[in-house]
Amino acid sequence: MINRTKTTFFFLLMGALLVFANGNSQEHPSLILTKAGVEKIRAELGNIPIFDATLEKVKAEVDAEIALGIDTPIPKDYSGGYTHERHKRNFLILQKAGVLYQILNDEKYAQYVKDMLFRYEGLYKDLPVHPQTRSYARGKLFWQCLNDSNWLVYVSQAYDCVYDYLSKKERKQLEKNLFRPFADYISVENPQFYNRVHNHSTWGNAAVGMIGLVMGDEELIHRALYGIEDDGLPVGAKDNDGGFIKVEGQKAGFLANIDEPFSPDGYYTEGPYYQRYAMYPFLVFAEALHNVRPELKIFEHKDGVLLKSVNALLNLSDADGEFFPLNDAQKGMSYHSRELVTAVDIAYHYGNHNPQLLSIAEEQGQVLLDDSGLAVALGIREGKSEAFQKKSINLGDGADGKQGGVAVLRYGNEDMTLVFKYAAQGLSHGHYDKLSYSLYEKGTEILQDYGLARFVNIEQKGGGNYLKENTTWAKQTIAHNTLVQNETSHFEGKYEVGSQHHSELYFFDASNPDVQVVGAKEQNAYPGTVMHRTLALIKADGFERPFVLDILKVTSNSANQYDLPFYFLGQVMQANFEYTVPESLEPLGSDNGYQHLWSEGQGWPKAESTQLSWLENGRFYTLTTATGKDDELHLVRIGAKDPEFNLRRDAGFILRRKDTRNTTFVSVVESHGSYSPVSEFSVNANSSVGKLETLVDTGEYTAIAIENASNGEKLLFMMSNSDSKMDREHHLKIDERGYTWKGPFQLVKTTNY
Repeated sequence: MINRTKTTFFFLLMGALLVFANGNSQEHPSLILTKAGVEKIRAELGNIPIFDATLEKVKAEVDAEIALGIDTPIPKDYSGGYTHERHKRNFLILQKAGVLYQILNDEKYAQYVKDMLFRYEGLYKDLPVHPQTRSYARGKLFWQCLNDSNWLVYVSQAYDCVYDYLSKKERKQLEKNLFRPFADYISVENPQFYNRVHNHSTWGNAAVGMIGLVMGDEELIHRALYGIEDDGLPVGAKDNDGGFIKVEGQKAGFLANIDEPFSPDGYYTEGPYYQRYAMYPFLVFAEALHNVRPELKIFEHKDGVLLKSVNALLNLSDADGEFFPLNDAQKGMSYHSRELVTAVDIAYHYGNHNPQLLSIAEEQGQVLLDDSGLAVALGIREGKSEAFQKKSINLGDGADGKQGGVAVLRYGNEDMTLVFKYAAQGLSHGHYDKLSYSLYEKGTEILQDYGLARFVNIEQKGGGNYLKENTTWAKQTIAHNTLVQNETSHFEGKYEVGSQHHSELYFFDASNPDVQVVGAKEQNAYPGTVMHRTLALIKADGFERPFVLDILKVTSNSANQYDLPFYFLGQVMQANFEYTVPESLEPLGSDNGYQHLWSEGQGWPKAESTQLSWLENGRFYTLTTATGKDDELHLVRIGAKDPEFNLRRDAGFILRRKDTRNTTFVSVVESHGSYSPVSEFSVNANSSVGKLETLVDTGEYTAIAIENASNGEKLLFMMSNSDSKMDREHHLKIDERGYTWKGPFQLVKTTNY
């Protein structure tokens, strides 16, 4: 662990004075490329297929940009607008051009970088703050300091590559008029952006640190690692998303941004979408520190959590490599993104050369054009690649791993994947969705998490920024597959309250691939109410595919209305209950997300087991839920009170119980059969569940019977509600028949009880 002490600061200050007196004597390049690495790359060129192919692609891209000429327009646009996208394109191309200069030793790339840098030097020294005012920390080149930091992270790499190509006078001019003012602006002039624990600040820390490493500026390096000593920010200040900028006693800087958001398992509290985004600055700055300041042992910090986090992140993806959309997350983001190319290559090179990472790199079809990319390319060439094995996993949340977590249950080769979220709030990008889950079959969503309400970098939709519906819908509890009490979101949708609490794991057991179970409790989302949810992924004889058993036990000190939604994708096939369809649509409610749900139908159970079936991607799916005569069944669709069509028109089913204090919701979700539009044959289109019944439901035990529709056989799932110890023996009598088992649950097959 690296400690921040007066002694450390003294030696860093002395180092700064020596650098000032003697000039920057370190080798260049030294951040992501090294002189030794460049020599190795040149020696292997033409004999490393994936590296060679990447190089040719990058060369063609940069050559095309050089032919177009340099454009550094006066900034004016939000994300997606021309000036925003042009400056973004510029920093990406600058970094690539710098690398090409080093690898190909062609001065045209160095000259291009030089010319572009001096264009920015001339632009930046008199550039005002960006004219768009939406951000809590406005940039200069971009509408927010976050994007300015993106620019400096990439451009620092380009500068490192052409450092020796430039004269001492040219370097001095760039550093005086561009790089040092740029670093100061995004840090000391915007401490509300820079001096916090958040993915924004990680980019800022890396930007300041990386340009500091190239310049040999010890003050900037220290500022990057530890933050600003006295930032003048009041405790409790917030950003535009309602997230805390400053929390009492919280440290800042790059090391704090490793220590706080990452759990020991490598889970990043903001969720996989933002973990993917932050992995680039985390890992390229770490690589630069490793190369220039090896004494910091950055890849060993917090027991090597940065390298661990790559494995955690890859495990938070579906069969298509798309990340589970927990918290604010755009669906479709995957490990094919440029950030994950960086993450996989660096994790392979600086980790233990895990051969499974090579198969991900092969899927990505490209590598970094640096030392780590060479290592991956050589590993692939030498046939070391092994398939990446994604298994069931339970990842703790919080700095100590004890603030809840995320569990992923997988059957087979992702034939069925269940994602259970019982995590902490997730900073300002968190949603109010305690004990929610989503379900996948291969890459097909069966029950979905909505994700975010934003069209990233599409200017027509709010300048590419978060839409108001992200707050009014996507973050609200009713937008998720979890319990809503009295049409009010968890913690009343208050970030200050939600940030103080997390759910508690009850148990996780994936030791038997045919019966995998996870459970957790939440007792703070609604004061006086405890939610205890247990999810089992079961593969049993008589059922074509694995199915999910969902048991949600609610106990409260008052009577409430409970809503349990299920959001599915596809076309409704049939329902075994009667319902009415209104002549004109009305929203289901007036606030907390309910205003965005059209009430398309209302029904009432006519059996103890209510079923709804739908067809999606050639498969049939059925939700079976145990119901009572007073339950209400609501068919809903997202999109009410949405005049700009910012929300998807997806369907949902809500089970409602009114005037109820204690209750248990029990459901089964199954995949079955298939339909081919080519042959026009449907196979096994009906559910295998004949009846779903709650046999026992006390404070100590719950027992559920699942009857097979074809042969009448029953699966009996029994669990302890109060003791989750794996070695504890339990005894339960059901209809005069006794059952004994060890551990928190047991599944048995029976013809009677």
